[in-house]
Amino acid sequence: MAREKDTTVVTGLGLVTPVGADEDAFWAGLCAGRSVARHCTELAGLPADFACRADGSDLDEAVGGRAGWRMARFVKLALVAARRAVADAGLRPPGWDGDRVGVVLGVGVGGVTALVDNVRRLDSGGPQAVSPLLAPMMMPNAAAGEIAIDLGARGPSLAPATACASGATALATAHDLLATGRCDIVIAGGAESVLTPLVVTAFAQMGALSTRTADPSAASRPFAADRDGFVLGEGAAVLVLERSGHAAARGGRARAVLAGAGAATDAHHPTAPDPGGHGARRAVEAALDGAGWAAHEVDHINAHGTSTPLNDAMEAGLIARLFPHRPSVTAPKGVIGHTLAAGGAIEAAATVLTLEHGVVPPIANLEAPPTEWDIDCVTKQPRHQRVERAVSHSFGFGGHNVALAFEHIRHAGR
Repeated sequence: MAREKDTTVVTGLGLVTPVGADEDAFWAGLCAGRSVARHCTELAGLPADFACRADGSDLDEAVGGRAGWRMARFVKLALVAARRAVADAGLRPPGWDGDRVGVVLGVGVGGVTALVDNVRRLDSGGPQAVSPLLAPMMMPNAAAGEIAIDLGARGPSLAPATACASGATALATAHDLLATGRCDIVIAGGAESVLTPLVVTAFAQMGALSTRTADPSAASRPFAADRDGFVLGEGAAVLVLERSGHAAARGGRARAVLAGAGAATDAHHPTAPDPGGHGARRAVEAALDGAGWAAHEVDHINAHGTSTPLNDAMEAGLIARLFPHRPSVTAPKGVIGHTLAAGGAIEAAATVLTLEHGVVPPIANLEAPPTEWDIDCVTKQPRHQRVERAVSHSFGFGGHNVALAFEHIRHAGR
């Protein structure tokens, strides 16, 4: 009798986000549908003096030991999320075969705070004032490396950088590592922490940020007619992905199936999306093809939904054309802001939770469904809906497009 082909299953989630430092707080915050953007003293005087900071836990205490002194904030966020995901999966790293465990952690920028601080030190105090730890603190791959060290994961350790699609790229890469048999387990996700005056100013200067300084909580408004830019956020999300056979053999709980992943590039502009959404569509269609689904079988879309005029118009048009049966649409960035490289992983976690709970969180600050496009945005209140199949979109500067197709565990292998 032929052995059933392994699928990629999600067995653990770990999060540190602006709406809470654990899964329960994150889900409650999303379902409340209220933005957590607020003024930040360190950003005072800037065109956008507000953001969505990932508070709620003492990262140094959570990391523990002496290792934290060599880590930038984004690494600490990633490590805490990874430990929580592994614990949620019921895994005990000292007892696993580390050679078969990979780490793929997407980061867009890295330790920019440490870099800026040491530039000042160099200017004021000369070479001797620069920290000998600057290089490992600022490099984007530090998160993947530190997670591998902490957990004893000796398989492939990768750090994809596809801007705001990085977290989703990490999950797609992990899916490939499992599908090819290179790994039994992959710890995958994304992390970012760049809430510094320099980075905020950089995004503001290019016109990407909302300027609603009088009311930060109303600034992030995906798909609203009066949207004017995104709100920066920070955080991390890590998912434990396993081959289904491996998870079953150890008695692990499968929370969802990552049924397909697709990627494609616009080759259009460094920062603006292709208005026709051709690259995004190819990514979504590749994910559907990998999952073996027709477009009309999709029940729910977790949209990239940045609250920028160009992205939301491109994405809403894509959804309307590709999914005319009007699956429900949500956009977590209305609540948590744009967490850049972490966004694709955080929103993948949100998609898994929607499958599990049968609830679609509302889009913050969207008072009524948009009239410009025929899409079914969830507004004001969470919607109770049986969701069997869902797609999560992630798009990044450089024209990177990634789509992830998740399936409810009860419906997989039908």
